[in-house]
Amino acid sequence: MASICDLCGKGTSSGSRIVRHGLEKKKGGIGLHVTAVTKRKFKANLQKVRARVDGGVKTMTVCTSCIKAGKVVKA
Repeated sequence: MASICDLCGKGTSSGSRIVRHGLEKKKGGIGLHVTAVTKRKFKANLQKVRARVDGGVKTMTVCTSCIKAGKVVKA
């Protein structure tokens, strides 16, 4: 199963996981320091839905934002 929405094309996006150590300045420290930056993935919330398409029923992979927006008519 491809991790991409059949309607809007939303898929996996990339970002960073940032690790900070130290005591904040407002708590009396010298501030937070970044000690590690790691690449990570943000995956779309995809669901398999049986939807009506062109008078027939088809199983589609759709993101939840499309389901909430009413872009899919469930069978």
